[in-house]
Amino acid sequence: MRSRRGIPVPMADGTTLPTDHYRPSGGGPGPTVLVRSPVGRIPMGLLYGQYFTRHGFHVVVQETRDALHATGSWQGPEGEREDGLATVDWMWQQPWFDGTFVMYGSSAQGHTQWTLAHGVPECRAMSVQICAADLSQAVFPGGAFALESALFWCVSRDHTRLATLPHRVRRALASGRPLDELDTVAGGKPVPAYQELLDSQDPGSALRTRIDARHLVDAATVPVHMVAGWHDVFLPGQLRDYGALRAAGHRPYLTIGPWSHCDRRMLPTALREAAAFFRSHLTPGTDPLRPSPVRLYVTGAGQWRTYPDWPPPPAVRPRAWYLLPGGGLGPLPPRGPEPPSRYRYDPADPTPVPRGPVVFGDSRPEDCRPLEGRPDILVFTSDPLPAPLEVVGPVTAEVFLRSSREHTDCAVRLCDVHLDGASVNVCEGVRRLTPADGDGVRRVSVELWPVAHRFAAGHRLRVHLCSGGHPRIARHSGGADLRDGGGVLLPAEQEIFHDVGRPTAIHLPLHAVGHEHVETARAPDHADELPQWAADFTLPTAAGPATELW
Repeated sequence: MRSRRGIPVPMADGTTLPTDHYRPSGGGPGPTVLVRSPVGRIPMGLLYGQYFTRHGFHVVVQETRDALHATGSWQGPEGEREDGLATVDWMWQQPWFDGTFVMYGSSAQGHTQWTLAHGVPECRAMSVQICAADLSQAVFPGGAFALESALFWCVSRDHTRLATLPHRVRRALASGRPLDELDTVAGGKPVPAYQELLDSQDPGSALRTRIDARHLVDAATVPVHMVAGWHDVFLPGQLRDYGALRAAGHRPYLTIGPWSHCDRRMLPTALREAAAFFRSHLTPGTDPLRPSPVRLYVTGAGQWRTYPDWPPPPAVRPRAWYLLPGGGLGPLPPRGPEPPSRYRYDPADPTPVPRGPVVFGDSRPEDCRPLEGRPDILVFTSDPLPAPLEVVGPVTAEVFLRSSREHTDCAVRLCDVHLDGASVNVCEGVRRLTPADGDGVRRVSVELWPVAHRFAAGHRLRVHLCSGGHPRIARHSGGADLRDGGGVLLPAEQEIFHDVGRPTAIHLPLHAVGHEHVETARAPDHADELPQWAADFTLPTAAGPATELW
């Protein structure tokens, strides 16, 4: 590989964006992998350059204006297309450009790809990892506020103090200060991007509209390859993007592995599949990436499966498992006028949350038993399963709830109880309620994380129901404002109904065990194709110890 770094590529308004070019040693003109990065060019650009040049590609890695100017506020995709087109014009002027390119990148690097996904004939394919077109869905899941990810994300825009960032964010999350002061605690001063999020509680706010690029997915004409993680914050949004492409008549490829957002274990799979996907669209007569476009890792079974679509058929109609009086959980609904289960949510002692999807941090599931003794978490458990039970697809819950507050949160979690008693979280979801959801007993629909999971024979299903998940989800103050109600914290008395007329239930998409599309042989990860520094690369996080990055 040979490289030329820091090339000033001119944009239409005269701004120049620093750009690196990697080319195969001794190679002539050929296809190009374009990476446009709002998070800088190093170290990932170097890794992409080393990998793709080995496969015969030129690689162009460019910093976008967001990285160049470090504005500290949220930038929309409006100018990204113009800058991308200017970059394509620049590539046409280079002797090594053969007139074709593909796009690659994860997270923010994936988001920029959608701006060139239509009307650019030189672009032949794109590969997007752990990224959704609508960023607001990850920041405001179910209308709540993803505090830990949002704070880390916004404060990290100050690249001069990254070494101490985990400690500062951890300190801020534990401080008990109002939400609108946490950026100052973590960063030493207010962060415009964070304050903009707090000012954008309304789903129709200008900021949410600005960071929602779903219209670009609807307009896409380029073949798309996606890599997602079961423990990634962007998974629900990325699957919505997949569904939008399918509805438009496209045949995107999708891989979902047991990965979190910053997980280096994903990288060999993402690179290997992207290179094969690119070749299939650049070289006539090349076989497609694989016969079936969807490839899933089934947790609990430890197997990779391939399917024709997502959600994968043949799926049994989602089956309800009902919350029963006395803490039971079963496939048969309640039969009588049972009294509701009650708990008190106190924002002064916010309900904690097990590990789960965050932007930076350890997102792996864990044993939830330390939480299950809290009085603000209701626990419902099934009998031991007589045979394995497999759940593959979207998971939802329907909760009949009455609260003493007009504004409150409803959170639902599904766990797998192992033979040794460990209660391991599988997926969860939250819904923020307002007066628009009615009063009295409210029928609340909660969207949980999508899953592909096998509950082994003898294991039990368990459902948690609560009103918080701090600090991953900001504590609900009991008022209408995200900003802790001006410092006033209002407890809520909650009732969950599970009687014959109001049967609270979780709906699971069951699959018939024994009809799996199991891969006959797992492809190697080709970890030896990555430089050693990438294999050793780690990032300290707000969640605690270092987590693997890429």
